[in-house]
Amino acid sequence: MEYLAKTITHNGRDLEGAINRLLAHSKLNATAVTLEMAEREVRDLIRPQEPKRVKIEDIQRVVARQYNVSRSDLLSSRRTANVVRPRQVAMYLAKTLTLRSLPEIGRRFGGRDHTTVLHAVRKIEALVAKDISLSDEVELLKRQLQE
Repeated sequence: MEYLAKTITHNGRDLEGAINRLLAHSKLNATAVTLEMAEREVRDLIRPQEPKRVKIEDIQRVVARQYNVSRSDLLSSRRTANVVRPRQVAMYLAKTLTLRSLPEIGRRFGGRDHTTVLHAVRKIEALVAKDISLSDEVELLKRQLQE
């Protein structure tokens, strides 16, 4: 019952239907209702969770906090190493986690050109493939953003 209550949250009628289905299955097969049986019998009633829509502002905020820079640093024209890498990571995340175009992402990062965004995305992709610690950092940021 707890499993059904947690997974079928969108409609009371679906919840009632799932309970009736389990009871009928249990009576027809003369078996007790188990968690495994419940998962198997009501899987068609469970809608997959829609992934959370990630906003570029959220990416900028989370990346700024992670790398201890300000959001305005990410948007600025500063090119010091302590700002460039976080900015590139944020642009990479914006491209991979949102449906925004390269020009749109560039505009949101201080009016940068789309080629700058493309360079950042390619650079982080290459670094993530080689650098395990950066790869872990990027995965952590993705998880934080998609919660």
